[in-house]
Amino acid sequence: MLGSTLLAVSRNPLARKAVTALPPTRRVVDRFVAGEATADAVAAVDRLTRSGLMVTIDHLGEEVRDTDAAVTTTKAYVELLDALAPLGLGHRAEVSVKLSAVGQALDDSMALEHAREICEAALSAGATVTLDMEDHTTVDSTLDILRDLRADFSDVGVAIQAYLFRSEADCHDLRDSRVRLVKGAYREPASVAYQKKNDVDLAYVRCLKVLMAGAGHPMVATHDDRLISIAELLADRHDRARDTYEYQMLYGIRTDKQQALANSGALVRVYVPYGDDWYGYFMRRLAERPANVAFFLRSLGVGTLPLVNKRDSNSSHTGRRTS
Repeated sequence: MLGSTLLAVSRNPLARKAVTALPPTRRVVDRFVAGEATADAVAAVDRLTRSGLMVTIDHLGEEVRDTDAAVTTTKAYVELLDALAPLGLGHRAEVSVKLSAVGQALDDSMALEHAREICEAALSAGATVTLDMEDHTTVDSTLDILRDLRADFSDVGVAIQAYLFRSEADCHDLRDSRVRLVKGAYREPASVAYQKKNDVDLAYVRCLKVLMAGAGHPMVATHDDRLISIAELLADRHDRARDTYEYQMLYGIRTDKQQALANSGALVRVYVPYGDDWYGYFMRRLAERPANVAFFLRSLGVGTLPLVNKRDSNSSHTGRRTS
């Protein structure tokens, strides 16, 4: 399928070089990425929050393999949080942190130290932190670091990917905390993850039922109207006030739906990525929806019919992607 191919390409260094060298790519990336500098991210945050939306901000980058790069990413988050503090947004703003970007691939203790530094900066700014979840090999490490962080920062959230077989049990363990529920954005083997769209959707609903029944704060990361309707039904079933859960959607995708939900009184948080290491994130966004691929190819002046078929057109936004 097209989506699987693009997920494979997202980790191919030759493809990265080719795509990033295309002159029209930048204007397409701008649809999904707020910019490269801290000032770009802050400008996007100011615009979104003025319209009644909340934000979670991701400094793009992952799988760093040297200490200097991990330190640089950590400093970027601290700089961002320092820049957000004067806006006085409180918990309307948070940052999303990939532990692999702050040293997880090198050493868990390094990732914990850097994540703790970011949490301290978030606390000073009145903001919160959510740990992104990456491929299945990092889940145990991420949850271990989460437990260590919560000893001092009880409101740290975490993303759980519904397509992993283990995730329903993880949701039970985390049902009293802040959890961003996504479908899953990485190419995972059939031994650990559901492969069919319908199976992933059903797994998402099972996880959502667990979280909505708990005492935590579910963060329903989806662009799927059916799942949004199910979330509302579950919230009603459990007598949840509208400020005890939220929806999350990606920057630049279904902006009309984001605003409509916020206008209805729901909490809506926009996932705002920024930074110059945008390639992996961009390719995963293309993999999620053929409409995104068509938008990209039209910008390059290339036809789309050979690449998009009916089966692919039914694929959904699956998250680290927020769907």
